[in-house]
Amino acid sequence: MKTFTDKVVIVTGGTSGIGRATAIAFAEEGANVVVSGRRETEGAESVALIEKAGGKGLFVRTDVSKEEDVANLVAKTVEHFGKLDIAFNNSGVHFGNTPLPDSSEEQYDWLFDINVKGVFLSMKHEIPALLKSGGGVIVNTASVLGTRPVPGSAVYNASKFAVIGLTKTAALEYATQGIRINAVCPAIIETDMTAGIIANEEVNKHVKALHPMNRFGQSPEVATAVLYLCSPGAGFSTGVCLPVDGGFTI
Repeated sequence: MKTFTDKVVIVTGGTSGIGRATAIAFAEEGANVVVSGRRETEGAESVALIEKAGGKGLFVRTDVSKEEDVANLVAKTVEHFGKLDIAFNNSGVHFGNTPLPDSSEEQYDWLFDINVKGVFLSMKHEIPALLKSGGGVIVNTASVLGTRPVPGSAVYNASKFAVIGLTKTAALEYATQGIRINAVCPAIIETDMTAGIIANEEVNKHVKALHPMNRFGQSPEVATAVLYLCSPGAGFSTGVCLPVDGGFTI
C-alpha cells in the first residue's frame, strides 16, 4: 500500500512551483489532493497532473488572506472527500530585496497578509477539521530566512520568522491531540518566484555561493521533505523546522 492511500490533503499555493510538485507527489503516494490558489487555469492544470499521477484532485479558488475563502476551502474539501487528514500551507509571496526604509506600508501589508495571516487562517480552519478526523498533520512553508536573515529582505525575513513562531506554538497546543505541526525551510528553489534571481547572472552567482552545495534547489526536493514530515516515519516529530537549503544555514 502506498504511504498516503485514501488520505485527503490540502495544498495551498498548489498552482505552481513547490505547491504543485508536492500535490503531485502526494497523489503518487495514493492521496486525494485539493489544491488552492487564485489562478483557475493553473489550478485546473494541477488537478490534471494530480489525476495523471493516480490521485483524485479538486481545485478551490482561494485567497488565503481572506477568512471566508479559507473557511470555504476547508468546507469544500470535507464536503467533497469526507474528511481532512493533511494540510500543506504553502502560499507565499516576496516583493524583492528592498532596504527596510524603502519598503512601503502597502508592501508590508500585502506580504504579511499572504505569508503570515494566510498560515494563521489556514491552521485556524484546518485544525478543527483534523480533530474531527481523529488527528493529522500540518506542514507550513517557512524559509531559511526565518532562521538566518539576510540584509535587504527585512519584511520577508520577518514574515517567515512569524510562520515559524505560529508553527511551534500550534505544535505545542496540539501535541497531545493527535495533530503534528511542522515547517519546511527552503533556501532558493528554482520556481517562478525566484526566476528574477536566477536570470540575473551577477545576482545568480552571488546567491548561489551562499549555498555550500553551489546550486539551487528543485521543487521535488522540497516535496520529498514535506511528504516525510507527513509520513508515519516522522510520527515523533512536531514543531520541527526542517531546512531544505543545500547547506545555507550551516
